[in-house]
Amino acid sequence: MGQSYRVEFPGYDGSMLAARLDVPVFTPHAWALFAHCFTCSKDIYAAREITAALVEQGIGVLRFDFTGLGHSEGDFSNTNFSSNVQDLVAAAGWLEQAHGGPQLLIGHSLGGAAVVVAAHEIPQVKAVATIGAPSDAAHVIHSIRTYVEEIETEGGAEVQLDGRPFRLKRQFLEDVRGAKVTGAAADLKRPLLVLHAPLDETVGIENATGLFVAARHPKSFISLDKADHLLTSQADARRAGKMIAAWAEPYIYEGGVAMPAQETGGTRDVFVRETGRGKYENAIVIGDFVGIADEPIDVGGGGRGADPYEYLAAGLGACTSMTLRMYADRKGWPLDRVSVSITRTKDYPDDCEHCEEGRKIDVFHRAITIEGALDPDQRARMMDIADKCPVHQTLEAGARVRTVENPMKST
Repeated sequence: MGQSYRVEFPGYDGSMLAARLDVPVFTPHAWALFAHCFTCSKDIYAAREITAALVEQGIGVLRFDFTGLGHSEGDFSNTNFSSNVQDLVAAAGWLEQAHGGPQLLIGHSLGGAAVVVAAHEIPQVKAVATIGAPSDAAHVIHSIRTYVEEIETEGGAEVQLDGRPFRLKRQFLEDVRGAKVTGAAADLKRPLLVLHAPLDETVGIENATGLFVAARHPKSFISLDKADHLLTSQADARRAGKMIAAWAEPYIYEGGVAMPAQETGGTRDVFVRETGRGKYENAIVIGDFVGIADEPIDVGGGGRGADPYEYLAAGLGACTSMTLRMYADRKGWPLDRVSVSITRTKDYPDDCEHCEEGRKIDVFHRAITIEGALDPDQRARMMDIADKCPVHQTLEAGARVRTVENPMKST
């Protein structure tokens, strides 16, 4: 949900790093910097889906390719764990200058170990989250163990990782062996969230234990249940992103980028924009509330949100409930809770003098449940008051929609 822009900036050695800036449809609450896994890229599935989940929650995200990977310049064989850390510092510097971030660091796999170390050089960071991260950067040697002897004796070797060739030098091994990830976690001085899958076969769950035990409070652990290391399931990746956003909120929003007021004549504007995901999916922004509208799967939508008529029905239900609550409170009546169920059908009108003959109209069927020790007269009065709901009256009276083309330049 939102917009995605290509950006670039110099990395640790001056090579231009390719990046993508994903932003919500409104001004972000805060900014996050995402570090991908070893030999991966910013466009790996997990990175895209986690970013999308964060953007839905109002967090802007910068994700980039480390030097020599993806679309970034540079020679991968000259990089190592320490250079990844310095690339992160460079990315944070660009984001701070451009947008005042990041307030949140997120790292996947070896990128998780890198953000723990890099946080010490990024003072504006307020919280750190790792996903499937090793507690020791040297853990990555396990994935290239059959090449270690050749790298040690020959000074370098071409290794195959996920079917792709990469050139690694002896300095890479020396660098990861010297990294002090748990020490950095112990001295982080920021809230840490460790997300890990118990069944992760690439980076075992004991690594999560190592990070969590080393870190000081406030710290949290979230199990990713049956997820695999690369979070290839959309549900797992989205869940991780949503949990990171919820966990980080009390830490990163304070002092972050404030949500601008959207007040117009005592009411807030409603802003709707296509998300670019799926055929019909739209983001709905009302002040600092963000929702998703979509069509059902059986009509070509993604089914990820309520359809427009369901939002209309929800407005009627919410207005009814609020109207009854206000009235009961004003009267001092013992109303405990109101529930409203709405269904919509098409029917021929029998009491609509303005309706075209033979034409069906929308009929909203409203069932109200009133909980509390109200007597029969009070309950009857509450049912009368339900019809005073402003949305009810708008629907009954009819409304007009005046449409103009927005002169705002499209982006």
